[in-house]
Amino acid sequence: MDETATLAESHTEMTEILLPNDTNTYGRALGGVVLHWMDVCGAIAAMRFANRGVVTASMDHVDFISPIDLGEVAIIEGYVFNTGRTSLDDEGDPTPVPDVDCPTDEEVALRDGAKEERRRQLEDVVDRLESE
Repeated sequence: MDETATLAESHTEMTEILLPNDTNTYGRALGGVVLHWMDVCGAIAAMRFANRGVVTASMDHVDFISPIDLGEVAIIEGYVFNTGRTSLDDEGDPTPVPDVDCPTDEEVALRDGAKEERRRQLEDVVDRLESE
């Protein structure tokens, strides 16, 4: 596939308020709820990018760094900075996806920063596993 799409075309931002049904006994966000928000935002970004349906095939790693308290507003932001080879067509069969194009210096910096952060996070996971 020679088709490309820009990183900016995939940009997605969602705003959520933490309601009582989505909290644990401490009044903080359930991890599964936050993962759900992330998955929906990522799916929308991927669908905008690929211009077709997508599925979440894997997730590398998530660390919850600070809590979201009842009533707080969370902003979930996503964009496509890297792709695999395929997504799904209308019949659910694998089909090629566009390559990521970054026509501006800002998009290049965003993509490169995301790739470097992912590399660093995966190295941290490996280090944790090896130290157990």
